Amino acid sequence: MTNQVRLSTWASNIAPSPTLAVDAKAKELKSIGEDVCGFGAGEPDFDTPEFIKEACIKALSEGKTKYAPSAGIPALREALAEKYRNQNGADGVTAAQCIVSPGGKYSCYLAILAVISPGDEVIIPAPYWVSYPEMVKLAGGTPKTIFVGQEAGFKMNPEQLRAAITPKTRLVIFNSPSNPTGAVYSSLELQALTEVAIEAGIYIMSDEIYEYLLYDGVQHVSPASFSKEAADSVITVSGFSKTFSMTGWRLGTLMAPPAIAKAVASLQSQTSSNATTFAQYGALSAMENWDKSMSAVNAMIEVFDRRRLSLIKGLNAMKGFECAHAQGAFYLFPRIDKFGMSSADFSARILEEEKVAVVPGEGFGAPGYIRLSYATSDEVINKGLERLSRFSASLKE
Repeated sequence: MTNQVRLSTWASNIAPSPTLAVDAKAKELKSIGEDVCGFGAGEPDFDTPEFIKEACIKALSEGKTKYAPSAGIPALREALAEKYRNQNGADGVTAAQCIVSPGGKYSCYLAILAVISPGDEVIIPAPYWVSYPEMVKLAGGTPKTIFVGQEAGFKMNPEQLRAAITPKTRLVIFNSPSNPTGAVYSSLELQALTEVAIEAGIYIMSDEIYEYLLYDGVQHVSPASFSKEAADSVITVSGFSKTFSMTGWRLGTLMAPPAIAKAVASLQSQTSSNATTFAQYGALSAMENWDKSMSAVNAMIEVFDRRRLSLIKGLNAMKGFECAHAQGAFYLFPRIDKFGMSSADFSARILEEEKVAVVPGEGFGAPGYIRLSYATSDEVINKGLERLSRFSASLKE
C-alpha cells in the first residue's frame, strides 16, 4: 500500500516566492540561449568588496570553521550595537540586543516568531515584500493588509493604522526604504505611525535592509530612535545583503529590546544554530572598515541612481505606464492596469513574447502593478525599455 502524501498545515498553506520564481525562470531561459532582459532579481549586480572577501578567506585559513555562538560572534555583535548607537540614534543599545542570523529574511521570520502566537493579527501595508504575510502565517498569525497605492505615495498614514488595530493586533510591519515600491517614509511620517503603535501597545517590526540605498537627498530614520517607549516597542531587522552586495553570504541582523533579543537567540539556537562562522568575519571587516565600506556603497549608489532615473523616464514616456518617482532601494513599481489585463497576465506575456522578466504585483498585494529591479546592467535596462515600448505599443493598437 502506497502512503498518501499528507502535508502539514504550514506546508499546504505557504505560497512560493514569486520573485525567486521569476528569477529562476529568467535564468532557465538564459541557460538555453534566450536573450532575456531580467528585471526580477532583488540583488545588487556588483561583487562583494574585495577587502570583505579577503577577511572571510583569512578566517577560513585560520580555521574559523566551527560553530559560533548562536547569536553571533561577540565582536560583530558589539560592532552592530555601536553602529545602531552612533548612526541610527538608538541610544543605549548593547551587544546583547543584537543578533546575527542566516540572512535578513530569517531575521524577519525570527522577529515574527518571537512575538506572534496563533490567532494574533499582524498589520502589513500593501504593497509589501512577498514574504511578510507567509511568515506571519507560518507563525500561526493572521496577516491583515492595508492597501496604500500610488496616489498615497505607497505609504500608510496614522489614521489607516489606527483604524486597522483590533484587540488581536500584536505587530505592525514598516519597511522603509520599501521593497517593492522604493518609497521612503520621512521622520515625521514614521514618528506619527510609531506613536499610534505605542499608544495601542503593539510591536513594530522595522525592516531597514535598504537603509543606505537612498537618492535625492532623502534620509533614513530608525523608529527605535524616537523615544524610550519606541526602543521598547521596535524590532529592527536588516542585514549585509543589499548594502554590501553580500546576498549569497546569508547574513542578517536583528536589534530588539532585551527580552525579545533573548527569545530570538533561543529560537535560532533550536533552528539554524548560528550564521556561518567565517562569513561573519567578512561582515565584521565591513563594520570595522566603515570608510572603505561606504566608498564601495557610494559607488554602487551612483550607478543605481543613474539607472533609476533612466528607467523612470523611459517608463513614463510610454503610453499605459505610470511610474512613481521612487527614492530608495533599487526597485520601481509602475502601474499597468490601463492595459486591461492583470499584472500576472502582463508579466507572463511579456516574458513569452519579448523575453522581459518582471514580477507581477499580485505577489506584493498590489494587482495592477509590476516590479522592476534596476540592479541590472545599463545594457539590459536600455534593451528592456525598447522591448517594453514595443510590447506596450502592441497592446494599445
